Amino acid sequence: MRFERREHRPLYLLIVTPVIAVIAALALAGILISIAGAPVIDAYWRILTGAFGSRLSATETLTRATPLMLTGLAAAVAFRARLWNIGAEGQFYLGAVAVAAASSKLLLPAPILIPLLLLVGAIAGMVLILIPLWLRLRFSVDEVVTSLLLNFIAVLFVSMLIDGILKDPLAFGWPQSQSVSDHAMLPKLIARSRLHIGFVIAIALAVVVHFIQSRTVFGMQSRAAGLNPGGAVFAGVPLARTLVKVACLSGGLAGLAGAIEVMGVKGYVTTDLSPGFGYAGIVVAMLANLNPLGVVFAAIFTATMFVGADGMSRGLGIPTYIADVTVALSLLTMLIALFFTQYRIRR
Repeated sequence: MRFERREHRPLYLLIVTPVIAVIAALALAGILISIAGAPVIDAYWRILTGAFGSRLSATETLTRATPLMLTGLAAAVAFRARLWNIGAEGQFYLGAVAVAAASSKLLLPAPILIPLLLLVGAIAGMVLILIPLWLRLRFSVDEVVTSLLLNFIAVLFVSMLIDGILKDPLAFGWPQSQSVSDHAMLPKLIARSRLHIGFVIAIALAVVVHFIQSRTVFGMQSRAAGLNPGGAVFAGVPLARTLVKVACLSGGLAGLAGAIEVMGVKGYVTTDLSPGFGYAGIVVAMLANLNPLGVVFAAIFTATMFVGADGMSRGLGIPTYIADVTVALSLLTMLIALFFTQYRIRR
C-alpha cells in the first residue's frame, strides 16, 4: 500500500470533505458524551436548541460568530500564501484599543465616524503583522514564532494603556478603557438583541475576499506564492510585494474584528475582551479549507458549539468542555480529510 498524489482534486470531494470531517468529529465526541453518562442524540439536540432554539440564543450565536468570521478570514488569507500569521489575537486587541483611543478624539457624525473608526482598527492590525513579516523578509526569521510572541506583547501593551492614559475614571478602579461614544456604536440588526451590523460586514468581506482570491491578479499571485514560492518568483511574481499585500489584508481583517467587537458589543476594552478569537480563527480557517466562503459556515458551526454547550451542560450535567473537544476533533478530522483530498491509496 502506498499514497499517491492526486493530479486533480474533484470539486465534489472538496465539498464533501468538510461535512465528513464534522460528522466524524461529532461521532468521536459522542463517545465522550456517552462515557459521561448522557444520551448522545439528546446532548447534540440540546446544543442545537441552545444555539438556535430561541430568538435570544440565535442572535447570541451569530454575534459570537462575527469576530470568528473575521479572524478566520485573516488566517485563511495568510495561510493560503504561506504567511503563517499566528498573531491574530494581538492584532484583534490592537484594533480594539485603537478604536477606543480614537473614539474620544474624533467628534464627527456617525455616518463618517463609524467607517473611519473601522479603518483605524484595521490599520492597527496591519501595523502589528508587518513587524514579523519584515523580520522574515530581512533576516529570514520564522514568522510563526514572532507573530505568536507578539500576541503577548500586544495584550500587555493594551493592559498598560487601559491601566494608564486610556483608563476610564468612572470604572471605580476596574481596568477598562474609556467607553466608545454612543454615536460610534454599530447599529443593531434586531431590536433588543446584541446582533449588530458587523455580522453583515463580515459576510460581505468574505464575499469580497473570495472574489479577490479567485478573480484578480493579486489573488493569483498570492495563491502562487503559497503553492510554490520559487516557481512564483521564476514566473515573475513579486514575492515580497505580494506578501506585504497579503499581510496587510490579513492583519487588517484581524484588527477589524477587534474594532467591530468593541463598537458592536462591548463598548470598551478590557484584557478579557477576546476569549481566544484570534486562535479560534485558525481553527475556523482550517475547517473551511482556507476557503473564504467556507469560513462563514465554519465560524457559525464553531459558535454553535460554544454557545449551545452551555444549554447542554445545564440540562444534562456534563462539562461544557465537550464543545472545545468537539471543535478540536473537527480540526483533526479535517486535517486528515484534507490529506486524502490530496492523496489516494494505491496497492
